Amino acid sequence: MSFFGRKKNEPSATNPEMVELGREFAIARRHRDRKTVNRITRQLGADSANLTDTDRSSFEAGQRSYDEVPAIPRPRRNRRR
Repeated sequence: MSFFGRKKNEPSATNPEMVELGREFAIARRHRDRKTVNRITRQLGADSANLTDTDRSSFEAGQRSYDEVPAIPRPRRNRRR
């Protein structure tokens, strides 16, 4: 058994559009792009009556897929080592 061979048995997301929207939301949140975060939030709020549980889980799966990637530390500016 290898260290990297372990996979989680999560069901695959069924709505690829919602996965991509979730990934875009996570990217905007990490990069502090309030305009995009607010746009996606408004879009989800307007569609909240039409969203199913699979759409919500697909959106969250897209967020998790990007959040699992570790962030690159910010460079240290004007600090001596």
